[in-house]
Amino acid sequence: MQASDIELLIEQALSDCEAKVQVDGSHIALAVVSPDFEGLSKIKRQQLINRILFDVITSGAIHAIDSMDICTPAEKHL
Repeated sequence: MQASDIELLIEQALSDCEAKVQVDGSHIALAVVSPDFEGLSKIKRQQLINRILFDVITSGAIHAIDSMDICTPAEKHL
């Protein structure tokens, strides 16, 4: 699966989202900025991303999400 495909899945699922994905084989690292994360704990944010990518993870197209940098637009500038 291409990085652009994963970015599109995330960006379609979250409002006003900016997603950057790096793919290394079946492993990915991602950075996502969206106001949808406002008020969510780090764990809840990760769970939201995992739900969005559930189908591609269970299909084996992605083996693991190695790192997630997830923040709101306000946190991006910190």
